[in-house]
Amino acid sequence: MKLYRFLTGPDDAAFCHRVTAALNKGWQLAGPASLTFDPVQGRVICGQPVVKEVEGVDYQPDMKLGEW
Repeated sequence: MKLYRFLTGPDDAAFCHRVTAALNKGWQLAGPASLTFDPVQGRVICGQPVVKEVEGVDYQPDMKLGEW
């Protein structure tokens, strides 16, 4: 089974740590990061797609992808 997540958050160290944690749990980058400016909050928001291959498990819609 291949899992997909799109991590998002403010452009700060916490976002980088979330991506780093995902990579260290076996997730892989799945394309370039994206950035957008939120004028209401006055800050840049990042997004990074990640994927992970998991053997021997079938996909279920109620899975908590962040726990893999």
